[in-house]
Amino acid sequence: MIFGLILAVILLPFVGGMLLQVLKFKGGRQKQRFIFGYVLINTMLTYALLAQGPTDLIRVINFAGAKLDLSFKVDGMSMVFGGLVATLWPLATLYSFPYMEHEQNGRIHENMFYLFYTATYGVTLGVALSGNMLTLYCFYELLTLVTVPLVMHTFTREAVLASRKYFYYSLGGAAFAFIGLIFLVVYGDSLAFLYGGVLNLSQVGDKKDLLLFIYVLAFLGFGVKTAICPFNAWLPQAGVAPTPVTALLHAVAVVKSGAFAIMRLTYYSFGTDFLQGTWAQYLLLCIVIFTIVYGCSMAVRETHIKRRLAFSTISNLSYILFGVLIMTPLGLVGALCHMVFHGVMKICSFFCAGAIITQAHANYVYEIDGMAKRMPKIFAIFTVSSLALMGVPGLCGFVSKWHLAKAAFASDNILAVIGVGALLVSALLTAIYMLSIVVRACFPGNDFDFGKLPDNVRDPDWRMLLPLFLFVAAMAVIGVNSVPLVNFFTVVANGWI
Repeated sequence: MIFGLILAVILLPFVGGMLLQVLKFKGGRQKQRFIFGYVLINTMLTYALLAQGPTDLIRVINFAGAKLDLSFKVDGMSMVFGGLVATLWPLATLYSFPYMEHEQNGRIHENMFYLFYTATYGVTLGVALSGNMLTLYCFYELLTLVTVPLVMHTFTREAVLASRKYFYYSLGGAAFAFIGLIFLVVYGDSLAFLYGGVLNLSQVGDKKDLLLFIYVLAFLGFGVKTAICPFNAWLPQAGVAPTPVTALLHAVAVVKSGAFAIMRLTYYSFGTDFLQGTWAQYLLLCIVIFTIVYGCSMAVRETHIKRRLAFSTISNLSYILFGVLIMTPLGLVGALCHMVFHGVMKICSFFCAGAIITQAHANYVYEIDGMAKRMPKIFAIFTVSSLALMGVPGLCGFVSKWHLAKAAFASDNILAVIGVGALLVSALLTAIYMLSIVVRACFPGNDFDFGKLPDNVRDPDWRMLLPLFLFVAAMAVIGVNSVPLVNFFTVVANGWI
């Protein structure tokens, strides 16, 4: 039963996407109902699977030895990441319908777009439900293959170049991660995810520094998808993809799969007892702290709206890695909080940007002066998401930043305490690059001629607005009542499920 559900939630998006290529539909709305139907069914099946709680390791295929098998497992980490993916994907799919109707060439390549768009759903769930590092690595690689066509969707020169860069960076990162996988085969008791790690310390012997170096390589390898410095150049360029793609690239599928893989690598493969207090931890903390400040600094100077949000993502992803590298249960709680809450905040802000692009054809900050008068709902929602990303109390962004700071001060790690300073600097810069958009749209100045605004610019239809209102509600509800989620993350972070 459990194995059947796991296979179903991974394969159904592929099957639905393939059927989409051969079925004939009477109209666009009928096709949209079909797509939304199988995506929603997949979400319901995922909820049913996760509701049954943790499972034992399910081995499917053995390749060449006792450690090399394809296996799946539901545990606390799977429930967090899988639940996030399953919740956001139907809303993103609903949003994508009106967006693709406006997208240039969108109608021409629409069926192929949705094949890869929904296939990415299944692959990301495969990452979440992986039972060992080999299985996670296979789905991690497959994730690159199914998302490259999405970045390339418009087939413009810019899109082709961006997809190439994304592909090359991802291949290089996967090579580093593969080195870590090989060393886990040699020096680990198994490849299965076991809280506390699987390294055989008697076998490691005097090779600890070598294993630490391999951990750094694997961390940076998986870190390519989280856009850690200096491997972040692909992310802003990937913004040429349609907004439903970039939103999922930046909020859920690709970047969060990288962060999730690093959590597994650190807490479930190498183990924090082996890593804590070592040069590897301090080196990676320095890189992550630098990335936090670098990302938001670049966002301040960027004028393209989607690229500005991309640099914001670079900064916020390193918040998650910062929590991971504190290497305590409290640190992992903060990381899980930000992984989930940032997903909601960032997908909301990207969807607002997409609505602005489709309705007003504005791509740059200086093009949105006074636009809030024509699109009041979109800019009201964007304002809330901006305040949440800043960490204003009462919204979910404050909760995750609070727990990251709390974990840093409790760790007695001087670099972690310095990292809290980076979080404060980042919050200030976030206020600058997010609220400057809001101010220009709402308060363009006394001499601004509102009559110059195009009459056809208006808020989008309900298919775009409904997901955005739900995201705003989630940010507010979590912001004032985060205790149930944080308690669950605490159970997960301590390895109790």
